[in-house]
Amino acid sequence: MLESEETPANWSKFRERSRRIIFHSSRWDEKLFDVLLIVAILTSVVIVMLESVESVRNELGPMLFKLELGFTILFTVEYIFRIYVSKKPLRYMRSFFGIVDFVAILPTYLDLIFPGAHYLLLVRCLRVLRVFRVLKLVEFIGEANVLFRAVGASVKKIVVFMTAVVLLVLILGSIMFLIEGPENGFTSIPKSVYWAIVTLTTVGYGDISPQTPVGQMFASVIMIIGYAVIAVPTGIVTAEITLATRGQRKERRCQKCGEADHKLTAKYCRMCGTQLEPLE
Repeated sequence: MLESEETPANWSKFRERSRRIIFHSSRWDEKLFDVLLIVAILTSVVIVMLESVESVRNELGPMLFKLELGFTILFTVEYIFRIYVSKKPLRYMRSFFGIVDFVAILPTYLDLIFPGAHYLLLVRCLRVLRVFRVLKLVEFIGEANVLFRAVGASVKKIVVFMTAVVLLVLILGSIMFLIEGPENGFTSIPKSVYWAIVTLTTVGYGDISPQTPVGQMFASVIMIIGYAVIAVPTGIVTAEITLATRGQRKERRCQKCGEADHKLTAKYCRMCGTQLEPLE
């Protein structure tokens, strides 16, 4: 009777300790787990890269496949265990790292249906982003949040801009088709639109080029317009980053954990309890 009462309590302690080790990184055992995980991730990425080399694959193919399968099984067990010990499993599964952890194991199983899909395992390198948590680089995470907010705020403007660009290349491609024609390589409007995109983005593959003086002059105008086109989205995102940075300076950010969601009257961090710096 006594043993049956103690077993659930011991198991609960095991889950709590496992949760601490997996989801935190302040104590030595927590950091050790993250470091070992990062080493395993990098090793699995190197294995996938080596397998793509034909000479290495011919010589060490079976061994590399077994190692890759072993890492996939390991990461699958780890992912399931993370869900099990998490207090809010759905919140973890929907989080950035939860999605990355799932995507990191998916390609191996997709390879059973779509041969070659296992090369997508290189997305596992995204899991190395946990190194920011291990090294306590909270200021870098804060800067990343500023960038994400700026890009998110720019989405609508960029969509409008890209719509205008699509319409522009359709018109420019059609005009070039009329100027050059099939005899100069512009055999259709879609191919002319492709040329307009390549020229407007200043890529210039050179597989198609205007031959007539009028076409060359028109192409020169498109190239000049291309520099302005490239500058517009850069300016949009830069402006939003400036606004986001100003907003961040007004936030009360904890110097220890990086949490920024504090009231102006708050004296202590809502996450770790560290005393906040007074407002200037």
